[in-house]
Amino acid sequence: MVAPRANWKGFIKFGEVSCPVALYTAASSSERIAFNTLNRKTGNRVRREFVDSETGDPVERDDQVKGYEIENGQYIILEPEEVAAAVPDSDKTLKIDAFIPCNEIDGVHFDKPYYLAPDKMGTDAFVLLRDGMKNAKVAAIARTVLFRRVRTVLIRPHGKGLIATTLNFDYEVRSSEEAFDELPDLKIEGEMLELAEHIIGTKKGSFDASTFDDRYEAAVAELVKAKIEGRALPKKKAPPASKPSDLLQALRESAGIGGKKAEPKRTAANANKGTSRHKAAKPAAAKTKSAASQARRAG
Repeated sequence: MVAPRANWKGFIKFGEVSCPVALYTAASSSERIAFNTLNRKTGNRVRREFVDSETGDPVERDDQVKGYEIENGQYIILEPEEVAAAVPDSDKTLKIDAFIPCNEIDGVHFDKPYYLAPDKMGTDAFVLLRDGMKNAKVAAIARTVLFRRVRTVLIRPHGKGLIATTLNFDYEVRSSEEAFDELPDLKIEGEMLELAEHIIGTKKGSFDASTFDDRYEAAVAELVKAKIEGRALPKKKAPPASKPSDLLQALRESAGIGGKKAEPKRTAANANKGTSRHKAAKPAAAKTKSAASQARRAG
């Protein structure tokens, strides 16, 4: 098995203790099916080309430069060396500023997760930090220059190592007030609330990421496989018409009071698997992996 390649190497420092560490990508979309844009008439790939917005002439890479718009159609040019000089110097150190309760940061600030592991030496200091944070039930806030930007990072114990999640800056997170501004102040109580609580109780379970399938990816892989084999996929049936909107009646039926039996309590894993039809879909999805690979090579 090929060892993963580190995205960043440096040091983690708490107090006067430091140890070398490496960051590894924890989430990647590289395994998703990717499409190429083709010329329908020739079947050849289409390549992107930058053109001047006024003259329509192609602009070669050496003639392309960054610009910041100060007025409508007016730009200041930023040369590559000027941008590079403005980037903060990196000392390759994740300096921990504070330890905070694990649940104190709202998940809306989470950006991208990375696995944080000791790099060859300094394992004792790394394990000391990991176990100390576990026992104290805290996470760490650190800052460093990652990929040419100063980033705030949330560090938490994760299995045998640590997980470092870059955080969105406050100005990047939109206020929830805008999304919920028109939501009226309602208070639901009585039978409707009791029924809702009952339904929630029957659906309680535990989180298991392995039980959640990427149905879009599986469907596209099956489509590619069908195209390669020269067959057509069966047409999907139109969904049944929705029932009249009656919240109380819908709650009663969901709870098994309106003529339907209530579903037994099951875990989120079982709830996600659903009927035997869904169980049978997993092997089919596995068979389409080779078709997906052929699709990538064909692109």
